[in-house]
Amino acid sequence: MLRRPTLVLLVRHGTTPTTGKVLPGRARGLHLSERGHEQAQRVAERIAEIGAVHAVYASPLERARETAAPIGKITKKPVRIERGLLECDFGQWTGASLRRLSKKPEWTTVQRTPSAFRFPDGESFLEMQHRIVDAVDTIRRRHIGKTVVCVSHADPIKAYVAHAMGTPLDLFQRIVISTCSITAVLVGDGAPIVLTVNSTGGSLKELRPS
Repeated sequence: MLRRPTLVLLVRHGTTPTTGKVLPGRARGLHLSERGHEQAQRVAERIAEIGAVHAVYASPLERARETAAPIGKITKKPVRIERGLLECDFGQWTGASLRRLSKKPEWTTVQRTPSAFRFPDGESFLEMQHRIVDAVDTIRRRHIGKTVVCVSHADPIKAYVAHAMGTPLDLFQRIVISTCSITAVLVGDGAPIVLTVNSTGGSLKELRPS
């Protein structure tokens, strides 16, 4: 007998001073901008519309924890740190400007065949995808049939969406995950069901468990 699926809300962290300019990766000390804090408050209010949230998880990085804080406050749940939700390890590319990186010959591989790429002294996209898939599965097993929030980063969420939809990883760059967007997936014993991707506004009441 199949158990009730878990509603997993994947939230990208809010805007930071470097969003769209550099590849911050796992560098410490990067905080939300004023706009990012406003986004975090708004996404918390949107999540509250869904109803009871059983747990809130976040990547260890400051920008993710700061995004998760108002969600935890409004849902009255402590924010639990989950390393599996971390940003990709960009290795030597960490902190580099996106403009400079886009001129590298390897950038074409990153965009067109990411499954074949490993960041110098860092992680491969395949490893990143396996990591977040395992993390989400572990979380949903802890909260079967409940609603959980996972605050993570753009690339891991894109990779998870590709997995959930059965899309090859080499096409995952076609998925857009905006700051403080919500992606909702029902995760159970069977195939995942993607309910919404990159939701940045409007009501989420339709996601309330029936």
